[in-house]
Amino acid sequence: MIQLKNLNLRRGLKELLLGANLTLNPGYKTGLTGANGAGKSSLFALLMGELHADSGDALLPPHWTIAHVAQETPALERSALDYVLDGDHELRQLEQELQDAEERHDGNAIGHLHGELARIDAYAAPARAGKLLTGLGFDVDAQQRSVASFSGGWRMRLNLAQALMCRSDLLLLDEPTNHLDLETVLWLEDWLQGYPGTLLMISHDRDFLDSVCDHIVEVANQDLTLYTGNYSQFEVMRAEKMARQQGEYEKQQRQIAHLESFVNRFKAKASKARQAQSRVKALEKLERIAPAHVASPFDFHFDSPDNLPNPLLKLEQADVGYGSATILSGLNLSVEAGARIGLLGVNGAGKSTLVKLLSGDLAPLRGEIVNAQTLKIGYFAQHTLETLREDETPLQHMQRLAPTTRELELRSFLGGFNFRGDAATDPVGPMSGGEKARLALAMIVWQKPNLLLLDEPTNHLDLEMRHALTMALQDFSGALIVVSHDRSLLEATTDIFWLVSHGKVQPFDGDLEDYRQWRLTLLADAGKPSSGDAQGLNRKEQKRQEAEARQRLSQLRKPLQNKLNKLEKELDQLSAAKAELDGFMASADAYGDANRQRLADAVRRQGEVATRLAEVEEAWLEAQAELETLEQAE
Repeated sequence: MIQLKNLNLRRGLKELLLGANLTLNPGYKTGLTGANGAGKSSLFALLMGELHADSGDALLPPHWTIAHVAQETPALERSALDYVLDGDHELRQLEQELQDAEERHDGNAIGHLHGELARIDAYAAPARAGKLLTGLGFDVDAQQRSVASFSGGWRMRLNLAQALMCRSDLLLLDEPTNHLDLETVLWLEDWLQGYPGTLLMISHDRDFLDSVCDHIVEVANQDLTLYTGNYSQFEVMRAEKMARQQGEYEKQQRQIAHLESFVNRFKAKASKARQAQSRVKALEKLERIAPAHVASPFDFHFDSPDNLPNPLLKLEQADVGYGSATILSGLNLSVEAGARIGLLGVNGAGKSTLVKLLSGDLAPLRGEIVNAQTLKIGYFAQHTLETLREDETPLQHMQRLAPTTRELELRSFLGGFNFRGDAATDPVGPMSGGEKARLALAMIVWQKPNLLLLDEPTNHLDLEMRHALTMALQDFSGALIVVSHDRSLLEATTDIFWLVSHGKVQPFDGDLEDYRQWRLTLLADAGKPSSGDAQGLNRKEQKRQEAEARQRLSQLRKPLQNKLNKLEKELDQLSAAKAELDGFMASADAYGDANRQRLADAVRRQGEVATRLAEVEEAWLEAQAELETLEQAE
């Protein structure tokens, strides 16, 4: 079991835990919840041995194997499958020992090691790794691609697969759903439910916590409190506890008021001095009960749009894609005023591509998009965070949006997004992903859009901010189109769903639970049509859809990758030439009479190389940006 006894933990000058106690029995699936900065990630670092307690004990069984998701992924040339197999450390160690024994021709050791490999079922390991990768969205071809060929989000999936591959006793997961789509979240949920070890997980996805966890640990007030049940049950128990605490607090306040009143009335009277003094001592000894208070730091809403035309926009026989590759075709869609639409579909089907088309980031390859004259779009996607100016503050961002608005009004508005005091005037650069996402959302809210396009808006947001955003979206009077793996957000803010599949977009006849059952059935029953298949798609058609999406993207990726390779080769050649010229011109020999012509040639050549180097670097950056955009497209 995990035991924390009288634990004091500090980060810098901040006391995170003070005299905390916690016991987690083997097999517990525990969610860790608490405000940002309360100490959740520091507790993980403590369990992994990266931090040490200031005092107290953190006890884990010495033989336990601990698995966690690495935050960095080196650009390796080894295949994704081999990289995931590396997660089984015992397997890799035995394989290395076997190789050494074979080189020594040590028959006894070889026989023993084959027995050990059989014991851990090593020969099924590639199949197990392949199954993990398939569940996380990597097809058979992708499993053989090099790790270096994947974008950042997909590398995080590889790190997650590597952690799941480890035959661990304790699995630590910090926001595991952040880089996943809804389908992959459903698969991971199912996998974790069957995980035999002890699970400790930080997550801001309440549905995910509800489905996976049987215990919740609240990190608050420098303490750890264990609750039995899932997150919804935790909220009920915490509310009951706080109600009791508030009742006890109010009762004590009445008692304190009575004692203070007695002291104030009689302390000057000699006949009552002794009784007054005893009341003073009673007040001093009283162990004060704190008021129960869990107020959200977020308080904002969407103002009513200035105009709400109907329809807001229409797609007429529109095709969209990248370059010559079409991702979605024949789109005839209308977004009505007040529409609340959730987009569903497997990874790679084109959800983000559709949102980019609607936002104007992508122009239709064919057909047209007709916008109302007073259409005002608020668009949030992960790349939105990259448009923030790192050297500017939240207040400066707002002042650029509203140069004539008083600073006090802007500060008050930012306070609703928990940018209060110095937080409003700190530079954006060092901020966390959650803080940047809050600022980006604040800027969208200020502009009073009549159409909101939200592509995974809850990534990096904590539970309190997710709840505040959900409440604000429920009251939003404009139209909403959202892509999200957060089921709570989808269920609470959308009325209808569009299914993006097989290069088309069509209404999905059902709710989110119907979609969940359909997807789980497809995943579990590879060969049979799903009884919940509202669109009449069987597994074969599903595979074909995913293959066509991959093929469309591959048609664009290959020439871009070839272009990058060619540019990189030229960069290497130019850099070598520049280094050689710089070396010559820095030497004393360059300025002797014998090398006068060579020096002149070198000066001329240096200018040519520098000019060409700048051109090639610019072309490489553009090609790299195109490739990254393509890899982010669904």
